[in-house]
Amino acid sequence: MADADEKLVVAIDDIRAAAAIVEGQVVRTPTLRAPALSALTGADVFVKYENMQVTGAFKERGAIVRLAALTRDERQQGVIAMSAGNHAQAVAFHAKRLGIPATIVMPLLTPMVKVLNTKAHGARVILHGETLSEAQTRCAELAQAEGLTLVHPYDDPHVIAGQGTIALEMLADAPDLDVLIVPIGGGGLISGIAVAARALKPEIEIVGVEAALFPSFWNALHDEQRPLGGPTLAEGIAVKNVGRLTLPIVRTHVSRIALVEEPDIERAVNGFATHQRTMAEGAGAAGLAAMLADPDPYRGKRVGLVLCGGNIDARLLASIMVRELERESRIMSFRIVMQDRPGLLGALATQIGQSGANILEVSHRRLMLDVPVRSISVDLTVEIRDSLHADQVLGDLSAAGMRATRLRQGSNDPIAD
Repeated sequence: MADADEKLVVAIDDIRAAAAIVEGQVVRTPTLRAPALSALTGADVFVKYENMQVTGAFKERGAIVRLAALTRDERQQGVIAMSAGNHAQAVAFHAKRLGIPATIVMPLLTPMVKVLNTKAHGARVILHGETLSEAQTRCAELAQAEGLTLVHPYDDPHVIAGQGTIALEMLADAPDLDVLIVPIGGGGLISGIAVAARALKPEIEIVGVEAALFPSFWNALHDEQRPLGGPTLAEGIAVKNVGRLTLPIVRTHVSRIALVEEPDIERAVNGFATHQRTMAEGAGAAGLAAMLADPDPYRGKRVGLVLCGGNIDARLLASIMVRELERESRIMSFRIVMQDRPGLLGALATQIGQSGANILEVSHRRLMLDVPVRSISVDLTVEIRDSLHADQVLGDLSAAGMRATRLRQGSNDPIAD
């Protein structure tokens, strides 16, 4: 790849060359205005739908550019990659198309949907380690032992250039954007986007978003030692080691880094599902999470979000949506303990119906030691309109002699007053 200004490994000409390679090889995804998200955040929001790629994420761009650069001998010998899922699927898919043997090393905790999809694309999949860094160690061992060419998920000039084609398309579709908000894992995506965007529109603001549990770039740029690790919904950007090639680009071109907590990532995943009717995995929703957590810096601006991936497990998405319904006081769980008598459940159901709530789930217990011997414990989950309606339902029950204690959704623990 050509040297860039300031001795960066990728320049705008490299990204334009990558655009010629990816043309016809990946989906030219749309950048569309999102009125519902605009109303939610106070900004004029545009979304780049990279979840529409065949493998559900942007990683296909960098993968095809890197595979196109292989020599004949390297193609015959095969490639290897380490990935939490999306890079794995991208390498496997395009390697199969090009007749290149592919081996993928994935962390043990990679969502099963991503493991199965990678295998379905014909790759040899090896599960190893708890984190991407542990998978990387095993990947390096196999590459050396078997003579395989590494297709790095982010620290490779060809990969960075391939990801940068996103910015070319976004600014072609929405040239008046003021801000680009981009998720950061190892930095390949934001590096390519930053180089391209700054070359085309030097005044544009570029914001990187990391999960607060994995503030690797934040630490590197602020000379801090915040702890790294923990269970995150955004496993696609749960990277402990910043890229050697990507860090200088981020330092040069990225305006600032935002850290997002897990509840904000959940809200963003739910926001894309309910407001945009589209699938976003945790990492893919990180940009929206930053806007929801702190909307003031973006208010009144034209903001481009990169929805970089949509590979989320259906069970996990369902759980997130239910949790958001509880946060928004659209569902409520509570417990009633009272004297056991015939017709109690019927009377309880009638009272809830008269209050305008809809019963979703009910369970009752007589034989537990924490319930008095002549009493019954009834746990209910009901659908309600809002927090005021919740108060009304509980008040009506109390007035009818049925004192209720609210519960945390999915838990038997009462909510403290």
